[in-house]
Amino acid sequence: MDLQSVTKWYDFRGRTAVITGGAGILGGEVACALVGCGADVAILDRDPARAERLVESVASEPGRAIIVYGDVLRPETLIEAEKGIRSELGAVDMLINAAGGNQPGATTSPELTFFDLPQEALRFVVDLNLLGTILPCQVFGRSMVERERGVIVNISSMNAFRPLTRIPAYSAAKAAVSNFTQWLAVHIAQEYSPDIRVNAVAPGFFLTEQNRFLLIDEESGELTERGRTIVDHTPMGQIGSPEDLLGTLIWLLSPASSFVTGIVVPVDGGFSAYSGV
Repeated sequence: MDLQSVTKWYDFRGRTAVITGGAGILGGEVACALVGCGADVAILDRDPARAERLVESVASEPGRAIIVYGDVLRPETLIEAEKGIRSELGAVDMLINAAGGNQPGATTSPELTFFDLPQEALRFVVDLNLLGTILPCQVFGRSMVERERGVIVNISSMNAFRPLTRIPAYSAAKAAVSNFTQWLAVHIAQEYSPDIRVNAVAPGFFLTEQNRFLLIDEESGELTERGRTIVDHTPMGQIGSPEDLLGTLIWLLSPASSFVTGIVVPVDGGFSAYSGV
């Protein structure tokens, strides 16, 4: 195989991608990367104004990006979004489920024990991460089934492999996302088409708006005790940056991984391999 053939795997011109939570840090990086590879990208978010900076930053790239309103917990908005995306960009070839996150109300602390975590906060985190992955797969996966081809990449977490302290709802929901990824990969391949692949990426510790309060001290700007513990237990000795996910994500979306489905790939700086001794 020559270099031109390998390079062609990562040429996404003529393909349409939807990124849920696309205005967030991780989703935004993926959007920029895909547009740079020539894809037409729909940045789907419940706060479209947050995505305007992304569209401006990729204006000169080979592909293009549009902003679409959609709430991953409200199927009717996803259905409307799919219609608009199909009209403007064409049928969806790739779905990246980047919507998700945690919140302080579902996080244990000296002031808020596990036994006092409010049901509303727990339900919100579980719904956002689990249902917020399942519902877009239903809406955007339907058109993939109609054409018998497509790629879905979900965002799981290292919490799915090894639950972390303080965040029970988030850990449980991400474990469910990994399980659902495997289930959907088998279901679609057997019932509809083996040319529709479903995989997930499990990031280690990446600094996002959702976890900043756990990792960075607001006053000093330094790592919290928890943040230092994480770095100490990451063999590569650092917290990841969103760009560190791109290589794995682009590979899973590309024809280079055409015989890969139903896997959850850790991108964690060695965290999952380290026993602490």
